[in-house]
Amino acid sequence: MISSDDFFERVRGMVIYSWEIFSQKVGSGLVKINKEASMQLKYSYILQQFIPIITFNEREKIEIELESTCFLNGKNREIDILIRATNSDLVSYTIAIELKCYKELASSGRPRGAHDIFMKDVYFDLYLLEGYCNYNLADLGISLVMSDYRTSVNPTNRSAKCWIYDISDGTTVTAGTHFCTPIGGYNIDFTLNKNYSFSWSSYGDYWFTNLIGN
Repeated sequence: MISSDDFFERVRGMVIYSWEIFSQKVGSGLVKINKEASMQLKYSYILQQFIPIITFNEREKIEIELESTCFLNGKNREIDILIRATNSDLVSYTIAIELKCYKELASSGRPRGAHDIFMKDVYFDLYLLEGYCNYNLADLGISLVMSDYRTSVNPTNRSAKCWIYDISDGTTVTAGTHFCTPIGGYNIDFTLNKNYSFSWSSYGDYWFTNLIGN
């Protein structure tokens, strides 16, 4: 994929391969992540290193923009990472990436809490990514999620209401699923129109997954 004749396949491969490298570096301790901001910076740095590697024509261009502002469903939104790629025929392709990070302990050393909000936010990111594509703000949406909280991936039970937003390993989401269970005192109302599958990889003390709707 990363050496494909198709430039856009190379760009998509760059996103996934960079995520794999990022995951292993975080898992080994070579890269330290304490929240989503550092996740965004460290991952985007790896992406940037791949640009000269996967461009095979001087007219092929890739730009990486962080916190790209857009207007969606009546609100200003910021896309965590927006990749704009233009091939040698001057055809453009855009990938929107949303990032989520949950660490069991806060920087104070105390339990972070709000895991239910994190779970809901993972799902809401998928909804936003679908919106970016539907309104031609992106051609492809990818969600990248990491956590050191075992319950995220391998829960002992799913009795709490937040598990309607199940992100554990092996969970699948069917296109057309509607979500309306309130979390954190806020009303929820959105529908996912693509299929998703949660498949987590473990490196060190962390788990990582990428989600692309189909």
